[in-house]
Amino acid sequence: MLDATIKSQLTGYFARIIQPIELAAALDDGAKSQEMLALLEDIAGLSDKITLVRRDDPRRPSFAINRVGSPIGVRFAGLPMGHEFNSLILALLQVGGHPSKVAAETIAQVQALTGSYRFETYFSLSCQNCPDVVQALNLMSVLNPNIQHVAIDGALFQAEVDARQVLAVPSIYLNGEPFGQGRMSLEQILAKLDTGAEARAADQIKAKPAFDVLVVGGGPAGAAAAVYAARKGIRTGIVAERFGGQVLDTMGIENFISVSHTEGPKLVAALEQHVKDYDVDVMNLQTAVGLVPAGADGLAEVRLANGASVQARTVILSTGASWRQMNVPGEAEYRNKGVAYCPHCDGPLFKGKRVAVIGGGNSGVEAAIDLAGLAAHVTLIEFDAKLRADAVLQTKLHSLANVTVITSALTTEVHGDGARVTALSYQDRVGGATHRVMLDGVFVQIGLVPNTAWLKGTLALSPRGEIEVDARGETSLPGVFAAGDATTAPYKQIIIAMGEGAKAALSAFDHLIRVAPATLAEAA
Repeated sequence: MLDATIKSQLTGYFARIIQPIELAAALDDGAKSQEMLALLEDIAGLSDKITLVRRDDPRRPSFAINRVGSPIGVRFAGLPMGHEFNSLILALLQVGGHPSKVAAETIAQVQALTGSYRFETYFSLSCQNCPDVVQALNLMSVLNPNIQHVAIDGALFQAEVDARQVLAVPSIYLNGEPFGQGRMSLEQILAKLDTGAEARAADQIKAKPAFDVLVVGGGPAGAAAAVYAARKGIRTGIVAERFGGQVLDTMGIENFISVSHTEGPKLVAALEQHVKDYDVDVMNLQTAVGLVPAGADGLAEVRLANGASVQARTVILSTGASWRQMNVPGEAEYRNKGVAYCPHCDGPLFKGKRVAVIGGGNSGVEAAIDLAGLAAHVTLIEFDAKLRADAVLQTKLHSLANVTVITSALTTEVHGDGARVTALSYQDRVGGATHRVMLDGVFVQIGLVPNTAWLKGTLALSPRGEIEVDARGETSLPGVFAAGDATTAPYKQIIIAMGEGAKAALSAFDHLIRVAPATLAEAA
């Protein structure tokens, strides 16, 4: 199952296992069970602290990783390969006693949870968002014996997925009831479980002194801005709703110069570590809802959704962008019930079904090509009279027998039965007739919209809602700068956002030394 190179690497990792662990396999006569058995035999053969046994479980094939003589353990229902292979390795190490690198205060928060928590997470092997959830809940079950977790491959347990009407991954259930969908960090999961966490975080933020530079947003632009500001030796902070932003949802990155290929989550992990290498106060899971320009005291104020406020001498806005919505009836109602935005994540749940892709740019055509390998049929709907994707992608698309392309079409409504999507309506923009397509899923791929609604009326925005910036990243407000996909800077690319973030930080520092040099001297 595992090749010699991987076995050699794992042997080194497994040397870190302190506590003996047991792999308890529940198998049937199917091919996947045989693959699982081969995988577990390979793993058990790499360490004398790992043993393999057979124990039955309602889900087959599945296996538990248990700490011998302890209630601590996790379970995988299905083969945790692909994006979940790292989740498997981490689970083996953590159940085996190897300590996590998670912050001590977060570990203490998990250990302090009381009650009984039985988590189930449905994932797909092609989902890059799923490992964050699987790894967070696995770690929680290792840290607290009151918490149990099983990670379930939705494609392998299709009957279960259908019964629970799971149409998006990751989908998390707690004690048999829906708990959450989509990427969630350990901190986000804790915030939902620990009802006092938000208030404690707000109190901590309120007590913070003013920053020299406050970055709002934790994507590539925000991370670059924070690093450049911190390297100047000035007091730097970040408030971010989700560190990493849209990059977390990016499957493959092949145009980041000097790195021939990487994936969004890997790049975000590197960005976060780089920021942590400096004295940057990172306030994650914080949503900005208001900006108050600097007054006579020279301090601007960023107001947060939890009621706290942060003051700063300069502010860098790098709030990025979000998936653009169709804004048609039924879209919001059936989001995660058939309306999806990530074909890589949710595509496997629509195997053998009929789906539509909205959008004829590169993203839409790439999505249609990917889905055609899984779905029974794909209908691509484009508003313009022709597709806008690269010619090579269009050639590939038109070669697929199970794809229908409809141009000059305006999507008008998503239909459903109350539980899931059943159809989509569109209007022919040439003849005016309305048509209905029967299907099971709709993948929306029509671009991004800047996350700037909270800034309307505060500073100058373009008609598209982008923050207007000059060549130095300055906005219409003195001391407020902006960078990345939320701005009027052309070409929304990761590498450009990083450069714009660095430029905004240098401009903010220049502003400080020219406008408020005394405050810098006091900080030093």
